Amino acid sequence: MIGHRENEAGDRTAGTLLEIACDESGSDGENLTGGNTDVFAHAGVCVSAAAAAGAVREIRDRIRSPASEYKATHLLREKHRSVLEWLPAPGGPLHGRAHVHLTEKAFFVVDRVVDLLLEDPVAAVVLFRAGRRDLGVDGWARFLRAANELLRVRGGEPGASVAGFFGTVDQLRGAHAGTPAARVLGRLAARRDRAEAYRTERPDGPDVRIPVLNPLLPAIVSTAAYWSAGGRRPVRLVHDRQNLLTPERIAWIEETARRGGICLEEVRLVVAREDPRVQLADFLAGIARKVASDELNGCGDPALAVLLRPYVDRASVWGDPRSAVALGLDTANPPLDTDR
Repeated sequence: MIGHRENEAGDRTAGTLLEIACDESGSDGENLTGGNTDVFAHAGVCVSAAAAAGAVREIRDRIRSPASEYKATHLLREKHRSVLEWLPAPGGPLHGRAHVHLTEKAFFVVDRVVDLLLEDPVAAVVLFRAGRRDLGVDGWARFLRAANELLRVRGGEPGASVAGFFGTVDQLRGAHAGTPAARVLGRLAARRDRAEAYRTERPDGPDVRIPVLNPLLPAIVSTAAYWSAGGRRPVRLVHDRQNLLTPERIAWIEETARRGGICLEEVRLVVAREDPRVQLADFLAGIARKVASDELNGCGDPALAVLLRPYVDRASVWGDPRSAVALGLDTANPPLDTDR
């Protein structure tokens, strides 16, 4: 059995620097409503390099694939179900040593657009939970696409995205007047000034530094928040290299964390295939994304959901109440009166 609890007491002592290896799964950039995945997952793993290397070797011995680099897709194949269950299970190499932050992409879009225009998180939850029911499947999809286009900072004409969003909002609230979703849309329609200011301040181009619509940056901050235990422990994040993680954005992550009382010492980029700790984070992120997506779409695997629950960040960005319960997020967004 892998010695995954090596130095656990020392790792978790207040004031001791923790080095957390991180990776993500489900990134579609700013295309959150038309990409390949509906869930984004960011995982952090707290294991030594030696223990991680041992776990990766054991996974290779069990799977015996000729692939030079293993990914979560190898473990998610039905013939490797025993390895998939072993990895997060009690006694496995990740148990008590890892955490994963989930983002439901559609809810993230709604949350971001309502925050921009209204700064009202309750309205975002109301709109999200009532939207499909009140506006219909097609109408809800139109709203999400229009909101995505408004918020994304690359591609298209800024003025056209504003006009497209408010044209869609006006059509939908008129067609579904009196519903809870339409009432929130009415409030959004009155804040066109904020949308125009946003597009003016955030022009398209290579100089855009902090994309509002990419879930990676806030997920990294949340990962640091969890492992720093309310700012009581200093944390260094060792992260797989990403084009999005420029020096300016890493500086933003570090400064945002510090302003929030998170003791994030550093974000350091590495090549995933050269760090077995990051490979374990990649496995967990990929598994979590698939399990969460299946739950979201009503085809979840109860056994895998149970194994994933202890790892899921309670601060995950999640709006769907049914799947939230299965994933252990039932208190993250409490039930609301959508008739308000």
